[in-house]
Amino acid sequence: MKENLKITIIQSELHWENAEANRKMFSEKIQLIESETDLIVLPEMFSTGFSMKAKRLSEPNNGETLKWMISEAKKKNCAITGSVIISEDDKFFNRMFFVFPDGSYEKYDKKHTFTLARENETYDAGTKRLIVDYKGWKICPLVCYDLRFPVWARNTEDYDVLIYVANWPKVRTLAWDTLLRARAIENMTYCIGVNRVGFDGNGHEYIGHSAVYDVLGKQISSSGLDEFTETVVLEKEHIATNRKHLQFLNDRDHFTLT
Repeated sequence: MKENLKITIIQSELHWENAEANRKMFSEKIQLIESETDLIVLPEMFSTGFSMKAKRLSEPNNGETLKWMISEAKKKNCAITGSVIISEDDKFFNRMFFVFPDGSYEKYDKKHTFTLARENETYDAGTKRLIVDYKGWKICPLVCYDLRFPVWARNTEDYDVLIYVANWPKVRTLAWDTLLRARAIENMTYCIGVNRVGFDGNGHEYIGHSAVYDVLGKQISSSGLDEFTETVVLEKEHIATNRKHLQFLNDRDHFTLT
């Protein structure tokens, strides 16, 4: 078990619907990470931006972007996570990969497709939540709109870290900030949100506000409006001490997610 986990968040603009350019850009940003890190977190649909042109932009599960993630994880000797447009069995998914340093991976398909943007008309919704066991830490990876649904994120497995990758627009930034902090507090977990910046091809503006919150809802990272890369240390002792002292999770409602 690793007592401290180093998480690197990369908040960036994205090249609209240009996977090759985005992979190249993120490779350059990853190379500039000076310190050792355990996990790099990229935004939602980091290779394309939040596009509904899945028929043209999708990749098979073992496509170039996953191969790139595996290569970067091995080179940096750390895990990498972020979501990609994937085609499988004649369906499209907003799929989040969690790639381990050895190149193995696990996957999570976004459960709550964003009906306001008609994402549900293009992408199939996932049906299973994923809990990743990494270096003795239990991590729950989720995607963007999932943030608005606390039941789906409820900490029934005593996980340690909740991660949201997103393309969350400027107009609803207050909701992003508020809900990330709420998910940390109610689940007594570290909560990480990684968002993009800049404008997409549809003219929507994004201002980031990527952040890391501790189990009490205190922000322990920077939060900028521009591109930035930051490594934050998560401490197992912080989780254990506060859960033992406050014991709020002992009173949580018991239910089964379906």
